[in-house]
Amino acid sequence: MVLSTSENDKVSSRMMSVVQIDGRFYFQTDKTFRKYHQLMSNKNVALCIDNMQIEGICEEIGHPLNNAAFCSIFEECFKGSYDAYTSLDNERLFVVKPLFIECWVYKDKIPYIEIFDIENKQHGFHKYMGM
Repeated sequence: MVLSTSENDKVSSRMMSVVQIDGRFYFQTDKTFRKYHQLMSNKNVALCIDNMQIEGICEEIGHPLNNAAFCSIFEECFKGSYDAYTSLDNERLFVVKPLFIECWVYKDKIPYIEIFDIENKQHGFHKYMGM
């Protein structure tokens, strides 16, 4: 997935290895990286993959090795990253609680926008009409 973070009105994005557990998104990063400092100053993040955009709140939850569920799924999905980084002292685990999800869906070549407004507990599925 692509993770976008910001600090002082400067936005940056990067590819990340992300896993989903019980409706939340998890990733790890080194606490010396720029994205870590951005996350510490602004917990609002966006994730993107294919036709899906996710906005949410991100928080640090400790060292990756202290979360068995994360380690199990992350090792299965991203073995190389797990082996190379998860046990490093500077690695930190983050969880993203999604608040808003927007997906572009195509049915019979017709575009629709599906919206999950989790924060307000609303769902919408609308044909894209353009202008």
